[in-house]
Amino acid sequence: MSRLHIIVDRLDDWLPYYPSDDVISAADFLALESAIPDKTRDATHVINLCRGLDYLETGYYVSLLAQARGQRVLPSVETLNQLSRKALIDLQLESLEPMMRDLEKRGALSGDELNLTVMFGECEHEGLGRLARRLFERLPCPLLGAKFQKRHGAWRLARLKPLALNALQGSDQDRFAAALNRHSRKVWRTPKARRRYRFDLAILIDPKEALPPSNKSALKQFIRAGRQRGIDVSLITRKDEGRLAEFDALFIRETTRLDHHTYRMAKRAEHEGLVVIDDPQSILRCTNKVYLHALLAARGIPAPEGLLLSRDDLANLPRKIAELEFPMVLKIPDGAFSKGVVKINSLDELKQEASRLFASSALLLLQEWLPTDFDWRVGILDGEVLFASRYYMARGHWQIYDHSRPRVRSGGFTTHPPSEVPKAVIKAALKATRLIGDGLYGVDLKQIGERVVVIEVNDNPNLDAGVEDAHLGAALYARVMDVFLKRMERHATLPR
Repeated sequence: MSRLHIIVDRLDDWLPYYPSDDVISAADFLALESAIPDKTRDATHVINLCRGLDYLETGYYVSLLAQARGQRVLPSVETLNQLSRKALIDLQLESLEPMMRDLEKRGALSGDELNLTVMFGECEHEGLGRLARRLFERLPCPLLGAKFQKRHGAWRLARLKPLALNALQGSDQDRFAAALNRHSRKVWRTPKARRRYRFDLAILIDPKEALPPSNKSALKQFIRAGRQRGIDVSLITRKDEGRLAEFDALFIRETTRLDHHTYRMAKRAEHEGLVVIDDPQSILRCTNKVYLHALLAARGIPAPEGLLLSRDDLANLPRKIAELEFPMVLKIPDGAFSKGVVKINSLDELKQEASRLFASSALLLLQEWLPTDFDWRVGILDGEVLFASRYYMARGHWQIYDHSRPRVRSGGFTTHPPSEVPKAVIKAALKATRLIGDGLYGVDLKQIGERVVVIEVNDNPNLDAGVEDAHLGAALYARVMDVFLKRMERHATLPR
């Protein structure tokens, strides 16, 4: 069961707030016996509200010993070290300038100076919530005081430092209690409610995503299956990045990219010791088709014939593609849902499309065109087949998703018991995912006669109610939660 410790310099510092058994004085926390094995210590969350957070002060040692004991602490020692040096703060927040310009343009900034009190990523200024969240995401600290100044026509961060709990007065105390309540529900749970769940799992979603990896019905099924197994499942968004340390696991149900908050949050969750699906390594290996092309070729896994094109190849395309025949398929490295994939019918078309796509990538993948009525999608979880579906091409189109019209169209589907899937398809899918890891993957394959080729391996496959669960039903969600439970139990017994 996840536990929470709130550390204050003296217990009197907590008198303005609702009494909680989770509140511990710094002296008592530092005196806790850490030599006694505690199998649940990595499920303990520590919120350090001490005043002295400078190097080798009491608050610094609270964070240091919490991390040494395998506990998740806010702020971490790394954050404290960064907050102590202006150069490191600037490095973490170097991307603030565009946001400050946008806020000024919108009228959210006025005058020449701004003082902002940030409490768990929240602030009192209307219109500056995004700025407060960014500060907290980059430098997670419960209480931050930020000072911005406008110089030579541009806003700059002049100071950023932790604030003391006992410095809060009146309405600030009310705002702090509310922010803490939202940040960590565990503070206010009754003992009975705490006993209901052993672990906490966050599912990352984007409510505005047009083609999410899991629909709303599937998300409800995940929540139900998790809670049946003693896992409290919560839906979070990118705004909750600063809360990751509250959880024991992260399940990403938002389309992943490398230059994206999904990858950053996966990295951060892994750093915090969470069980993560999709893990950062899988995202790195799967999201780039150039990497997958080279990986499959190096390991002898059948894939469409093709080659990599660089910008320098534009001048010598006839010689470069001499062994390939039109039509072909040209792909950008990180496309998803059939985006960035172009059918090429001639040399002139190749030159035109390659020139256009090279604007966003130094390398492109050119492959043979393999027309089929459907693609196999084999879902693999923890090295075992989870589902097997046929995704049919959109009507009148050569891809599953047709983006040629204002409204995206897709083909139909059928989902089958693995025993009904050709053995060569299952074998190729399992072989391909062993090169990636032991997470959740969707392997796309084509079957042309006896020939089976791996098109790509997706780290974030769709698990939609009514589609991928058409064979297993509720058992599909149960299997996913069983894998999380197994891994969280294993993590809870390992020293950190």
